[in-house]
Amino acid sequence: MLRQACALETGDDGPVPAPDVVLRFAALLHDIGKPATRKFEPGGAVSFRHHDAVGAKLASKRLRALRFDNDTIKAVARLVELHMRFYGYGEAGWSDSAVRRYVSDAGPLLERLHRLTRSDVTTRNRRKAERLAFAYDDLETRIAALAEQEELASIRPDLDGEQIMTLLGIRPGPVVGRAYRFLLEERMEHGPHDPAAAEAKLRQWWSEQPESQESEA
Repeated sequence: MLRQACALETGDDGPVPAPDVVLRFAALLHDIGKPATRKFEPGGAVSFRHHDAVGAKLASKRLRALRFDNDTIKAVARLVELHMRFYGYGEAGWSDSAVRRYVSDAGPLLERLHRLTRSDVTTRNRRKAERLAFAYDDLETRIAALAEQEELASIRPDLDGEQIMTLLGIRPGPVVGRAYRFLLEERMEHGPHDPAAAEAKLRQWWSEQPESQESEA
């Protein structure tokens, strides 16, 4: 897998210039959580449920012991945590909102995640390898198509905190955060709204909140 990850690095003018320490350590450590999560299932099968989440914590611990800087530790651990996210895309298919979440969760690590996921195909089954490669090609195509329509790399709610407070007539506090998260969820699920539609969504949400009733009283 490490050799395959290195082969997917780019030149100096590409998104992942070689040698990329973060990608290479993520490739080395991506399955570090498997021994701790190994379970023998009925029928003789072996599972490694949640090895991605466990592996992220172990990778972070190991890199801290090796005295890597915080940015590298966080990036490698995040890639380890996300390296299984893609699987199931080819079989189940993803909605646009799922694609947005994939991009949003990867953030600035998206190009590395693309390469880490592709390099994780180590099966000798040619058909399976081709099927996974085709599915990831399709995912990247959908990401590119959505990116042309939306600001996919930095998804934010259609209204910011100041606009929320002005529209609802409230002061800074936890309610603003809840409203912001509501609008972010709407943005993830349905894509961007024009200002009027976003305001209507927010007003509807606000009418259902207990604080709204209190302010009216």
